[in-house]
Amino acid sequence: MSASTVRAYQGDLVAFTVWAGRAGLGGPEAVDRRVLRRYLAYLATRRYARRTIARKASALRRYFAWLVRSGRLGSDPSIGVSAPGGAGRLPRVLRAEELEVLLDDPPAVVDEDDPSIRLRDDAVLELLYGSGLRVAELCALAPDDVLFDRGVLRVWGKGAKQRQVPVSAPSMEALRAWCDRGRDALATAASPDEAVFLNRRGRRLGTRDVRRILDRRAVSPTHPHALRHTFATHLLDGGADLRAVQELLGHADLATTQHYTHVSKERLRSVHQASHPRARLATGDAPDQGPS
Repeated sequence: MSASTVRAYQGDLVAFTVWAGRAGLGGPEAVDRRVLRRYLAYLATRRYARRTIARKASALRRYFAWLVRSGRLGSDPSIGVSAPGGAGRLPRVLRAEELEVLLDDPPAVVDEDDPSIRLRDDAVLELLYGSGLRVAELCALAPDDVLFDRGVLRVWGKGAKQRQVPVSAPSMEALRAWCDRGRDALATAASPDEAVFLNRRGRRLGTRDVRRILDRRAVSPTHPHALRHTFATHLLDGGADLRAVQELLGHADLATTQHYTHVSKERLRSVHQASHPRARLATGDAPDQGPS
């Protein structure tokens, strides 16, 4: 598991043990299937997102399975327990004007940034959108992973799986400018040599640092993962093969990539309804008859 997944599962388990303790349960042996279902129902009443509840349920299943495997528990109460159903939200895809602000015409708030910061932020955003990297993958890049002569990145994804990702011309240009003219300005004696990207203190760039970059550059609240969603959706909109997109994203399961086909279809439908004069008829709007 990635470090971020481990942290998320740890937080999920701590939250469950706090809830269970308040309910008077003394330990894992006091938990049965009914207790777990009651907890998931409680999360739903607290208006947690469906995907968040599903992740919490996954954390509980893994935890109790581990207790059984390690001999700490005789039976697994989480077997057959699933998160409440419901419609999931489609990934957010950035509009063309949002991408223009992020990549080409940033807001005035960054005009006074040090040139090295501007070079770094340009490279970070170009790579997130141009190559569809996960934020953790971008932050973990080492100089040896950047193959300038071949125009590719060597990326270490989930489960320590390595893949090679092509880099767009704008991304490569921005990355080379950062490496040649920006990185040394932020580096200190304590800066890690194996980190491509550094934060303002000269340490390895972290996921929270990337969130701050988006907060300053985006016209509306934007999660870094939205750039990865946009990368995949734009590839499919342009006719890319689903298997190729799966390889580029580093998905182990094609079903995960297929989720983006629904996003692409929704985008095409919205464009059709917004652009074609007769598409509005399908929504019940009466056509303009004009003079008889």
